[in-house]
Amino acid sequence: MEFNLEPPQNQNFIRSVDSNGIRVDQDLYTRAFIISVQTIVPEWNVSSVDDINEDSLQTIFNLKPEVVLIGTGKTQVFLAPEIQKHFFRRQVGFEVMKTDAACRTFNVLASEGREVVAALLPPI
Repeated sequence: MEFNLEPPQNQNFIRSVDSNGIRVDQDLYTRAFIISVQTIVPEWNVSSVDDINEDSLQTIFNLKPEVVLIGTGKTQVFLAPEIQKHFFRRQVGFEVMKTDAACRTFNVLASEGREVVAALLPPI
């Protein structure tokens, strides 16, 4: 699914997402990664929602987001309450959704100038 033919200048933009991976500008990501408007962490050591813990979230929090999108793959899988508390303690908003929805939402929020970070599991 191609999102936009005219990506914004000077910021990361998710061009497409499909069963092959997620394309950001000209790069294809086939493993979990983290993206903000200005930064990409190409290897997020998470292979499922069950792998998300305080240590893996710290990489996200280091980017100082106001909102975090977690793309859980082909299906939506909610975070356990003990993981959600890390967001609440830091007063950081978060939303958990399928990866393709998280990619679309990232582009919209980034284009609005929001401090958004998306942590994306592959859409397979």
